[in-house]
Amino acid sequence: MSITRLSGTGLTCIRGGREVFAGLDFEVTAGEALAVTGHNGAGKSSLLRLIAGLLPAAQGRIAIEGNPATDLSLAEQIHYLGHRDALKPTLTVQENLAFWLDFLGGERNTLDASLATAGLAHIARLPAATLSAGQRRRLSMARLIAVKRPVWLLDEPTSALDADGQALIARLMSGHLTQGGLVIAATHGPLGITAREQRIGRAA
Repeated sequence: MSITRLSGTGLTCIRGGREVFAGLDFEVTAGEALAVTGHNGAGKSSLLRLIAGLLPAAQGRIAIEGNPATDLSLAEQIHYLGHRDALKPTLTVQENLAFWLDFLGGERNTLDASLATAGLAHIARLPAATLSAGQRRRLSMARLIAVKRPVWLLDEPTSALDADGQALIARLMSGHLTQGGLVIAATHGPLGITAREQRIGRAA
């Protein structure tokens, strides 16, 4: 399915008995990125987790439109990269990506090329436990390359990355948008691409 529009209407998020945000609306169409900005604790990460289906919305709804119609859920069409890179430390870099390819239904023949694009080919056989924070982030980025999904939810995508890594994620996002994908990114700084900004303030 090619998603043409992803939107949220009247979204309210409550965590630990506290209202994080309320009455939030957003809309993103194919080829568009939405940068979600705000102070710490404003609910940027909570919004991404809510869209990904990892948190329930206390109120409101999320809707997708696409062509052609499909029975796939929104969760099956999303890449979610959170603060924590979902890696198994005892597996090698290569084995970690292979796990995600199998889990997400990707093709194994994309593995080596994806690691090379992410700048990890030279450490493909090292255990993930030995990676720096930036290398761990690059391994998560390899998942975006290896398995094609239309919606990217990125939580602080440039975190821990050096200048080359930040340029790489910017190129990946730009390429994804050019191909009709959607990006929603929670960020404290510039993404390196042209994006609308949706500011989330704490509900009164």
